Amino acid sequence: MASSSTATSTAVTDVNAVAEADGPTKSRSIGPLAALLPFLRPYRGRIALAVLFLVLAALATLAFPVALKALIDNGLVATDPGERMLALREHFGALFAVGVALGLFSAARFYFVTWLGERVTADLRSAVYAHVLTQSPAFFETTRSGEVLSRLTADTTLVQTVVGSSLSMGLRNTVMGLGALAMLIFTNPVVMAQVLGVLTLVVLPALIVGRRVRGLSRASQDRLADASAIASEVLVAMPVVQSHTAEAREARRFSDAAERAFTTAIRRTQVRSALVAFIISATFGALLWGLYQGTQAVMRGEISAGHLGQTVVFVVLLTSSVAVLAEVWGDLLRAAGATERLMELLAARSPVAEPAQPRALPPRAADAGRGASVSLRDVLFHYPSRPQTAALDHVSLEVKPGETVALVGPSGAGKSTVFQMLLRFYDAQRGEVLFDGVPVQTVALAELRSRIGLVPQDSVIFSTSALENIRYGRPEASDEEVFAAARAAQADGFLRALPEGYATYLGERGVRLSGGQRQRLAIARAILKDAPLLLLDEATSALDSESERAVQAALAEAMRGRTTLVIAHRLATVIHADRIVVLEAGRIVDIGSHAELLQRCALYQRLAAAQFDSAAAVSSSEADATSAELS
Repeated sequence: MASSSTATSTAVTDVNAVAEADGPTKSRSIGPLAALLPFLRPYRGRIALAVLFLVLAALATLAFPVALKALIDNGLVATDPGERMLALREHFGALFAVGVALGLFSAARFYFVTWLGERVTADLRSAVYAHVLTQSPAFFETTRSGEVLSRLTADTTLVQTVVGSSLSMGLRNTVMGLGALAMLIFTNPVVMAQVLGVLTLVVLPALIVGRRVRGLSRASQDRLADASAIASEVLVAMPVVQSHTAEAREARRFSDAAERAFTTAIRRTQVRSALVAFIISATFGALLWGLYQGTQAVMRGEISAGHLGQTVVFVVLLTSSVAVLAEVWGDLLRAAGATERLMELLAARSPVAEPAQPRALPPRAADAGRGASVSLRDVLFHYPSRPQTAALDHVSLEVKPGETVALVGPSGAGKSTVFQMLLRFYDAQRGEVLFDGVPVQTVALAELRSRIGLVPQDSVIFSTSALENIRYGRPEASDEEVFAAARAAQADGFLRALPEGYATYLGERGVRLSGGQRQRLAIARAILKDAPLLLLDEATSALDSESERAVQAALAEAMRGRTTLVIAHRLATVIHADRIVVLEAGRIVDIGSHAELLQRCALYQRLAAAQFDSAAAVSSSEADATSAELS
């Protein structure tokens, strides 16, 4: 496993170096399949063995016509019956030996080539997947996850077909075809010179049409990826789809995408079929002409019957080789399009790059509860998909260690963007972000993010057990530490009530849990991580009032001594924060306590009035209803 990981890492490095030197894969003169060379290079020994057995199998096949000629000329022509019987036994024994050798060499070739196909495909999938995981959120603003999945599955399957089968068949039939052609030229030079002239006229149009097939192959994979992207998007949103009775509409949308993929695939198949028919028909006609000339030579007594039999078998081998190569050529063109798409993913560069010489953050104090300091200094940031609108417009903010700061404001004010800056999902176009006094762009991403705990608004639950979901932030944590974090997040009770307790499989995206339960699980994960900076993005939005009070108490304990930034739309959850930062349109409007902002900040006053007045109205109506009942 370690050697495979090393090979994959080396291959990715080589691919990246080639991509940087030569530009996009599609512009290389050697073709997109050349990009697979870095993935093949670590297995040179096995490739050499595969080629050796491939050549031996081809030579064994070419030895069959020679043994057949000897059988006809020497075993059937002898006049003495005894000599004829001995000769037949000898030559049939030779033919059997050729067959055994062919079987053994073919089996060895099949094993090594199939191993290579499986190994290279696994390495390629791992490399592409690992590379995609390093991309910043900007990558996923323009690339659909369904398209990535299509490249990881359908495209790599095509590559596997080529490396593990088609390429081997192509090389074997190339060796066999060239060997048969060489023997035909050697035994019938004049006739084969005419045949080669015709074959040259066959190859030229085949190469021209082949370019068209490659373009259609790439288009076919793109259309298939479109269909996969639609399916991926809809399947994760089934409750929304069904609640809007959009099943038929979504089915039609997927059907239309699948139909477009089918139409493109049929166009590719039509061109490829015409190419195969042309190559086989033209080649077969040319070789039949050569065979006819050989028959005439036998009738004139210029060659023997065995010579003619040998020529017939060589013609069959050459014809079948050309037919197989025509099929393999189509597979190679399809794989070239698939490889091109995969290399585009590997060549993608995240705008959030690791620093060349990363700086270390200050070591945490012996007291694990010590918080981190956070600074945003004149930060200007535009999302790549919205370059005209500033998500943060010259924002400056200082947060002291252990301080709890709430971010409030209308939707789109820039609250979540502050979190994105701290986690370094994006880099600011201007200004700087500091963590414990160190610019985040100079810190290794893994070290920076290991110091930050996040509870997102949309809680992410993985398809594994509750125990492993909580342990996700700190894989080395013991079971007891996991249980303690769950108790702190008020999750222990409902987790132990599950059929298998903490070992219960929670289903895809945690479908076995309610929204509030998923959120408490995410809180437990952040508590277990024990990071000096805690980011809470509407961390209690899915909880009922009773659960919210319990979790707020748990969070207060978890936040003790740590720096905490809280995004909240419900002001009641943040009125006790050390400071409240009011944001609007990417700018800081005001900073202060709840009481201070109620006195001087018009926007905060509007937000508070909208929430607290409505809450008071509800309480008043409930009181009136109670009084009416009592009277």
